[in-house]
Amino acid sequence: MLKIRCNRVSSKAHKFWYALLFLLCASFGLRAAPLSECSTLRVSGNPEYPPLLWPSVESPDLLNGAVPHFLRELVEPLGIKVNVRNIGSWARVQRLAELGEVDLVAGAFITAERLGYLDYILPPMMHLDTNVWVPRQRMFEYRHWPDLEGKQGSTLIDNSFGERFDSFAADHLDILGVRSIHQSYLMADIGRIDYVLYELLQGRAKLARYGMSNDFVALEPPVSREGLFFAFPKLSRCNSKALREAFAARLLELTEQGRLEELIEEYLIRYTEEGR
Repeated sequence: MLKIRCNRVSSKAHKFWYALLFLLCASFGLRAAPLSECSTLRVSGNPEYPPLLWPSVESPDLLNGAVPHFLRELVEPLGIKVNVRNIGSWARVQRLAELGEVDLVAGAFITAERLGYLDYILPPMMHLDTNVWVPRQRMFEYRHWPDLEGKQGSTLIDNSFGERFDSFAADHLDILGVRSIHQSYLMADIGRIDYVLYELLQGRAKLARYGMSNDFVALEPPVSREGLFFAFPKLSRCNSKALREAFAARLLELTEQGRLEELIEEYLIRYTEEGR
């Protein structure tokens, strides 16, 4: 069984980086730096992340969703186009980002490992709860992490849920890594596993699409609540100080307007209706 072993920087580190970038954004203002050296961003992210990201029905090699729409609104005023491609599983996206074969990761939690090859842009685009999902007919009592001991879980390969939970999971829990979260839900539905670890927003979208909304329950409390970030791979040809500064200023502006939240509502409806 796959053990979850990724580490995440501490909440104190999060606060430090948030404060630092807010100061930087204030000093940069909303001006656009010269960005002519990067006219198009090669973007990818987790394809199992509706309503934020999912493969387009018309063009499966492209990713659709609230984040691509949000990203276009963010960078087009800077004179930059975006190409949000479906390049495979979340694990593959991370490997290619480490090699600099994508220019922007559209949605990643902070982990110590990823800090080695990604430059995160603050503020986070949003915060996400990750919950324990269980079949409604086989619910069990859950109050804190030790209640998962002795049970079999599943999640996407290379998913991470916070430094403290990841460390606990590596030492005490059995969590099977799979390429598709649909596989996890199907295994839970037939009793092969006891629970699915997955984000609350994305889980609701997926289950609605599968027609399984009434079959699963997200137990409370969440196992974690993490900021979701845009991040430039350190080896990307587009990763420049000028672009990061201009990108951060635009991101702060749109975040304060609540623009992504508006798009999430719109694309949640689109994703659900697309599956009918």
